[in-house]
Amino acid sequence: MASLEIRDKRVEVVLSGLERLGALRGDVSVALDEVLDVRTSHEPFRELRGWRLPGTGLPGVIALGTWRSRDGRDFAAVYRGRPAVVVEVRPGAEFRRLLVGDDQAEDTVSRLRAAVLAR
Repeated sequence: MASLEIRDKRVEVVLSGLERLGALRGDVSVALDEVLDVRTSHEPFRELRGWRLPGTGLPGVIALGTWRSRDGRDFAAVYRGRPAVVVEVRPGAEFRRLLVGDDQAEDTVSRLRAAVLAR
């Protein structure tokens, strides 16, 4: 299961081996300085925008990989029945948002917000 971790002043999405295959890429990271906001989403599939290119998805069940839209690219690792953490990122970064399923989403949001404020 994907997780959000803080390493070397970066927020990293750490993927399992199967998630790497499904997303067609390795782990994703953004600098803490690039983070604009962090929040919880209890309906992460409604957060997805644009087209999945590349990645794996089954609507309402699993979304792994990159979603491209006019607003930029988002990275998603979300699953049915799980809330997600949404990390909003400054324009110009590789991704505009990171959406990561997390059973402890509220705790993760608190931890990430504290790290962003302490940067």
